Amino acid sequence: MKHDMIVNQPVIETDRFVLRPLRRSDQGLIEMYAGDKDLAVNTTSIPHPLPPGCIEAYILRAQTEDRTEDVWTMDGTADNGPEVMGVISLTRVDHRKAEIAYWVAPAFWNTGLASEAVRALIAANPLESDTIFASVFQDNPASARVLTNCGFQYLGDAESFSVARDAAVPTWTYSLKLD
Repeated sequence: MKHDMIVNQPVIETDRFVLRPLRRSDQGLIEMYAGDKDLAVNTTSIPHPLPPGCIEAYILRAQTEDRTEDVWTMDGTADNGPEVMGVISLTRVDHRKAEIAYWVAPAFWNTGLASEAVRALIAANPLESDTIFASVFQDNPASARVLTNCGFQYLGDAESFSVARDAAVPTWTYSLKLD
């Protein structure tokens, strides 16, 4: 069996969980959560139904040295929670600019988990970004509240393609300037 690669990203601690790089052992829980249609339709990139090998490839991409996206899992084992409660990522979009994206497993919706993860990643600022962007589907106001509660400012409307919906979906776009 191939061992996990050591990924050059920090582990970030919060009160309820740690944000840590993805491991191959996360595959089963991520597949279970990402296979939920209610979760998939709120993302741009998760297909529904989830094809075989999709999450394995995602984890392997997240472990490569030349990746453009750093991915962390919300790991609650330190607080007697599950190993995977959600995923959060930063994608490099330009010099000192990144885009944040996240999803939380349905069992943990409306628990403040996403807000805590976003705040922790902003505070750590592992990519030394001066601006972080984000977008959410307009029919997902809970994710929009996460961003505004974390200090993001509304920029405007746009649209993004959702693989699970097989359609372009209206979005709200946000930014956060870091000092």
